[in-house]
Amino acid sequence: MIPFWFKLAYTAFVAVIVVIWLKHYGWRNLLWFSDIALIGAVPALWFDDAALASILAVAVLGPELLWNVDFLLRLVTGRRVVGLTEYMFEAERPRILRLLSLFHVPLPLLLIWMLHEYGFAAPVALPGAVLLAALVLPASRLFGSAEANINWSYGLSRMQARLSPVAYVALLFAGFVLLVFMPTNLLLLRVFPPVPG
Repeated sequence: MIPFWFKLAYTAFVAVIVVIWLKHYGWRNLLWFSDIALIGAVPALWFDDAALASILAVAVLGPELLWNVDFLLRLVTGRRVVGLTEYMFEAERPRILRLLSLFHVPLPLLLIWMLHEYGFAAPVALPGAVLLAALVLPASRLFGSAEANINWSYGLSRMQARLSPVAYVALLFAGFVLLVFMPTNLLLLRVFPPVPG
């Protein structure tokens, strides 16, 4: 089982990040899937909740691993690769914000650790991630801005204008489900022991 001291330390760490995020970015920034997973891992840890851990893993494990690859390649090559971590190299962004954004590095490891300890709740993992996206993506567009582009709800690399906002968010939702959630779910089904949802 995951030790008590780790649960306590992780909870304190998340509380610090949330307070600083609220001060510097505002509450809308917490709509990012990665921030939802960061925060959602707190109750998953305290309740040893396989269902919540599984939903979060299906929703963010793929993008989080890609974030780490992008960050590492940018550090090594000095070149923009995918662009997920561009903000980590903006000198005008306060260093404390960039340091705290390094939570992306251990987050995939934490999700994998929880699945190893609690098992993979297959009956709820994919449906839960789909429901999460169905709520979060429209909210990201509705409450966000083109500058923040939370969860790419305004465009993948720049603001898109070809589709209506509703059509674009629907297409984005389908992309998350088909290209991120379903492959991740299939992989996790093969790797981790299933438990009831």
